[in-house]
Amino acid sequence: MIVKILGSGCKNCETLADNTKVALKETGLDAEIIKVTDFQEIMAYGVMSTPALVIDEKVVSFGKVLKPKEIVQILDKVR
Repeated sequence: MIVKILGSGCKNCETLADNTKVALKETGLDAEIIKVTDFQEIMAYGVMSTPALVIDEKVVSFGKVLKPKEIVQILDKVR
């Protein structure tokens, strides 16, 4: 599983990355986390507001900082 955090590297992006790590640990899933800060690449996903969460090349959230519990619910749906 590949998880991408899309954003400029701002505080919200870092918080989303940290919350994602917590959620992955809770679920026991093995995933590579990649931070994407290049705006051309972010726009290629069709994302206009960050931070965004992408799991296996599918945008699952954008424009908000998800809590670990919310990320766990998303992970449960995609695995």
